[in-house]
Amino acid sequence: MSSSPSDSLSSVLVDETIRICRELIQIPSVNYGDGQGDEKEVANHVVKLLDEVGIKSRIYESAPGRCNVIARIKGSDSNLPGLVVHGHLDVVPANASDWSVAPFEAEIKDGYIWGRGAVDMKNMNAMIIATVRDWKRTGFVPKRDIVLAFFADEEAGSIFGSHFMVDKHPEVFAGCTEAISEVGGFSVTLGNGKRLYLIETAEKGIHWMRLTAHGRAGHGSLLNQENAVSRISEAVAKIGNHQWPQRYSATVKTFFKKIAHVTGKTYDEKDLRPLLSELGFASRMIGATLQNTANPTMLEAGYKANVIPGSASATIDGRFIPGYEDELNETIKMLVGPEIVIETITRDKALEVSFETDLVEQMCLSLIKHDPDAIPVPYVMSGGTDNKALADLGIIGYGFSPLKLPADFDFMAMFHGVDERVPIEGLAFGVHVLKDFLERS
Repeated sequence: MSSSPSDSLSSVLVDETIRICRELIQIPSVNYGDGQGDEKEVANHVVKLLDEVGIKSRIYESAPGRCNVIARIKGSDSNLPGLVVHGHLDVVPANASDWSVAPFEAEIKDGYIWGRGAVDMKNMNAMIIATVRDWKRTGFVPKRDIVLAFFADEEAGSIFGSHFMVDKHPEVFAGCTEAISEVGGFSVTLGNGKRLYLIETAEKGIHWMRLTAHGRAGHGSLLNQENAVSRISEAVAKIGNHQWPQRYSATVKTFFKKIAHVTGKTYDEKDLRPLLSELGFASRMIGATLQNTANPTMLEAGYKANVIPGSASATIDGRFIPGYEDELNETIKMLVGPEIVIETITRDKALEVSFETDLVEQMCLSLIKHDPDAIPVPYVMSGGTDNKALADLGIIGYGFSPLKLPADFDFMAMFHGVDERVPIEGLAFGVHVLKDFLERS
């Protein structure tokens, strides 16, 4: 049987998505934090990919090497508000000795593309670019303006990325009212085989803190009741061992009501944690959306084995449920006591928007078109995205980077994890859903 023209175009779309994803991974754009990152090479490649099909874009360099790419595709109806479709170009570091493959070679193995950024989030960048290249090949014109935004620095607070663009160049988002980006539209298979697709309509807020303890410096052989290392260690242990109370947002309640309905299990709003067991690998991330969290991530103290330093510090990754930022901050102060100095490294807002919108309806219809068994649900993301910055312009953001995932694939472990990889079949599904959604919207 010969293939139809539509089959051929579909093959080109998928092949380009795979190729572009691999090319983006093969350009290391590592963000080390504290302003140490470089997205210039990958930004130039994005510009090249767009320019090849006649899409003009511009690089906005917020600091040396910190590059953002913006392009606007004009829609057929200038009366409709624009949609921002965005991704970030930076990735977290990868220690090659920990990996079973080279993290920046984008090797294809076992039906997956392996490499740093395969999930977070060069896969979505590839789907976006492949879709708009397909439009240029076929002559498709979207109904509304589509603003493509590829940001720097998302992995370290977005200071050189989306926040820079919103603060210094808000004009590029003129007329836009909604946005989509990462970590949404992916599938989670429940124990009973039902397949949910989680659309991100809320995300926890961020408060990264540096704690500093001061004490009396001295020789390591002497008695010292004012040891800064002991003080910071006690503070970190208290934070790390604290049991945070359950705090349920409106989105969390909607999500778990759906879980209870689909599984036939009891919905008890006094304690939703028993339903986490239905979610498999996703339970770790979803569990973190039921409460504030504060995880110690870094320690720094001393310079010699026999010298007690005069100060010691720790870094805390704090995340708060929408509406519970003050509780997070006051609890940290109470736990560490007045002798520990608390400084803010990065702080950004929590978000929560409605699931009952026309845009979300189009997401749901696109998912169901390509997977008739799809059950779309809203969820809270435990991390954060560049939608936080766009919210300062009144732009309502969602997480929608669709993927159909194998039931036994630990997707959440891929984010910042060793041997990060994305299934090729899931990516092929995702680009078709994304293209369908953008053409509906």
